[in-house]
Amino acid sequence: MDDTRSEAYAERLRTKEFARWKQVLDVQRPYRWNLRRQHLGRTLDVGCGIGRNLVSLSADSVGVDHNTESVEEARRRGFTAFDADQWADSELRVPASFDSLLLAHVIEHMDEPSAVSLMEEYLPYLKPGGTVFFICPQERGYTTDATHVRFVDLDALEALCQRVGLEVEKRYSFPFPRAAGRVFTYNEFCVRARSS
Repeated sequence: MDDTRSEAYAERLRTKEFARWKQVLDVQRPYRWNLRRQHLGRTLDVGCGIGRNLVSLSADSVGVDHNTESVEEARRRGFTAFDADQWADSELRVPASFDSLLLAHVIEHMDEPSAVSLMEEYLPYLKPGGTVFFICPQERGYTTDATHVRFVDLDALEALCQRVGLEVEKRYSFPFPRAAGRVFTYNEFCVRARSS
């Protein structure tokens, strides 16, 4: 499987999320906390998948994803979500109407020019001075998904921000220090940036 648009990819997201051990241990708790402490306000979750992060965002947040099956799953969970075609026709597609953009586990699925194009497509919906929050997997996590296209570290995320006119406010490794990312699948790069 090498296509994030496929039904198989949406099923993979569901299967991974509902693994019994993940439910028992509530492994998503620190990641939900990390997202909530950003105080992102009304957020456009670009690449929302099945809605895993929408649960941690304000109720008026909106998800967009190119995988129709994932969007349908997010809607079944009670979230406002659109596939790319639905978003193009949505009454919620209003310039400068979101406090934040979230791109969680998205940028590593595309080459650099595609990442720049994606940012240029969605930045107009961000309010002036709004926040963009990026999350990408570290080395071990990067190897776990065949649909990953390129490894994106903190420097690459900062370079993307500069390229599209964002100012980086904070960059860090979560939940463990950077060295853990070589062995711990769920260590992440996090970058918080602001628009002008």
